[in-house]
Amino acid sequence: MYLADRTAPGGTEGVPGDGPAVRSRAVAPAVLALGTVSLITDVSSEMVSAVLPLYLVAGLGLSPLGFGALDGLYNGVSALVQLAGGHLADRVRNHKLIAGIGYGLSALCKPLLLLAHTLGPVSVVLALERTGKGLRTAPRDALISLSTPPELQGRAFGVHRAMDTTGALLGPLAAFLILGAAVDGYDAVFGVSGCVAVLGVVVLVLFVPSGGGRPGTGTGTGRTRSGSGSGAGAGSNAPAADTSATSPDAAAERAAVSLREALSLLRLPRLRALAVCAALLGLTTVSDAFLYLLLQDRTGIGERWFPLLPLGTAAVFLLLAVPAGVLADRIGRRAVFLSGHALLLVGYGLLLWAPDQPALPFVVLALHGMFYAATDGVLPAAVGAAVPARLRGTGLAVVGTGQALARFGCSLAFGGAWTWWGPGPALAAAAAGLCCCAAVAGFVLRPTGPDGAPAPARRS
Repeated sequence: MYLADRTAPGGTEGVPGDGPAVRSRAVAPAVLALGTVSLITDVSSEMVSAVLPLYLVAGLGLSPLGFGALDGLYNGVSALVQLAGGHLADRVRNHKLIAGIGYGLSALCKPLLLLAHTLGPVSVVLALERTGKGLRTAPRDALISLSTPPELQGRAFGVHRAMDTTGALLGPLAAFLILGAAVDGYDAVFGVSGCVAVLGVVVLVLFVPSGGGRPGTGTGTGRTRSGSGSGAGAGSNAPAADTSATSPDAAAERAAVSLREALSLLRLPRLRALAVCAALLGLTTVSDAFLYLLLQDRTGIGERWFPLLPLGTAAVFLLLAVPAGVLADRIGRRAVFLSGHALLLVGYGLLLWAPDQPALPFVVLALHGMFYAATDGVLPAAVGAAVPARLRGTGLAVVGTGQALARFGCSLAFGGAWTWWGPGPALAAAAAGLCCCAAVAGFVLRPTGPDGAPAPARRS
């Protein structure tokens, strides 16, 4: 089913050139609207993220271990809330509502940073901001998945991530300009960030539809309308739609999702495999903030230029997010996902052993952007194809929570290793762990079907 658009000339529906087939290949309006919301919100978030490591380490005097603990908290809170947010969105059958609450909470926290100038209040505000991110992530991705046919979800998530990354590109640039122009640079960044975040919430409320554009897509339903084949007109489709509206399956789709039903997702072999691999690889993925601090430590980049480092990652991610998603749809998500981690491993190796050259920061940041392009949208696309439509938010949250908790542990461990051993040995340990975990992930996600097809592309 997943490769139907490659085996039939006309796509998944209709004959070549008819309306449904053409529309099935277009990016859904819901995806574009959510991409706009993410673009605006990421401008706000990345303005803060670009200056936060330097603000905490140089401004508040945190040690690498203290920063690792705070960075882990920053991601760990989001992970725990993400699971609740995904299940709650499925349970109330309103993904937009839960996503909106998350976006609103994150927007509220940005100006609160203006009042927090010590470690305790800053930690509380960051935890609340991550709570908002955790609430919105799974419902937002569920809306994208439910709006898109399974065979095109790599493309849809790639488009969304490209728009999201446009915000990630503009945010650090805005922070850089504000720091250079404002007297009290950090407070100015936090204030402007709050205003931009409010705009994102307004766009969500006004332009994002409440439900997915194609409810019931994905392997969880596993069915297409029998009347949508070649030569079927609008009149022949209407009775089928009326019948399905009163069927037991349709009634089950509208019923509230119970906790027991959500827990039953863990019995899905492909979802378990994806969750295990995401967590394993997350355990050895050094956070963005630490990577930028490592670059500064290795190359001596000045504090004034530090906020621009995320631009390199974001620019490459923006250019490659859609091509990587399309490639994953065509050749299999397993291959693209694992290749992204291989590129990250190369970046670690360059930071450890490459000679000091002016091009080193650019090459490392380019590899970092390639890693995100090959993994950030590909993983939820694989999860969406492995989970029933009515449990899509919960399934995405299960995998996302495992990955985020693993990265929480990585931040703590890496911060401690940097403090006790130094940056070089700490990164070498992370690189060795990533190599081992990638090998395990390649085995767990190995093809299992009789045709030998890559599992995430055709089975997930």
